Amino acid sequence: MADAHSPFHLNLEDVTAGYGGPPVITDVSLGVAKGAIAAVVGPNGAGKSTVLKAAIGELSVTSGAITLGGELITNLPIDALARKGLGYVPQSRDVFDPLTVRENLEMGGYLLNGAEMRDRMAEVLSIFGILERLMGRRAALLSGGERKVTAIARVLMLRPSVLILDEPTAGLSPKLSSELLTEHVRGLANRGVAVLLVEQKVVDALAIADWAYVLANGRVRLSARASELVGRQDLTDVYLGMSESGGDGTIKAGAQA
Repeated sequence: MADAHSPFHLNLEDVTAGYGGPPVITDVSLGVAKGAIAAVVGPNGAGKSTVLKAAIGELSVTSGAITLGGELITNLPIDALARKGLGYVPQSRDVFDPLTVRENLEMGGYLLNGAEMRDRMAEVLSIFGILERLMGRRAALLSGGERKVTAIARVLMLRPSVLILDEPTAGLSPKLSSELLTEHVRGLANRGVAVLLVEQKVVDALAIADWAYVLANGRVRLSARASELVGRQDLTDVYLGMSESGGDGTIKAGAQA
């Protein structure tokens, strides 16, 4: 049963989900608190994106529970979750190409009235100053970095308390990847947003995250402070498929201190 007193603002407890056949993820428990970043890393096919899709209601959760601020949100549709403060930026199709940056932001703030829209847009632009000179540019003409910042800014228009990011650095250069993670993603957490991050650039993700979960074969195999996972041999073992759980020195899921 979900714990309403969990320290996590977003909490997944023993979640099992898939695409109609055998489960892709099984008994996954993880969470993130306000003002923190939780990174979900693991080899290709580990189930990372499935975890996010279950969290946002895109996939049906067959067992387990998901709570947001202590409220049960399991299997709610994504529009209802947006109203409750959950924002999601997918890996692809993250902006509306035919629309300008301004129009993308307006689409993100679709629940706001005119005055709220103006005030929130000003706030978002104060966070992402790079967008001020791009407001009239069509999203299709943006660079990769500009596009991703626009996607995040669009989601922020509704002031989400949780931001879920799926591979935000995909297709970006190492320099742009580092800037996006260290300046923008970390900056949002510093403003009090709970960030759940799936990222293939493991070293970069662990550098900005507070906590990290390592998935392999659809299960959480390691869970620890991000700084503790850097250089751990058992992390390498999980990635190579050499060990999945247990073993002396392994930090198991839920062993937060």
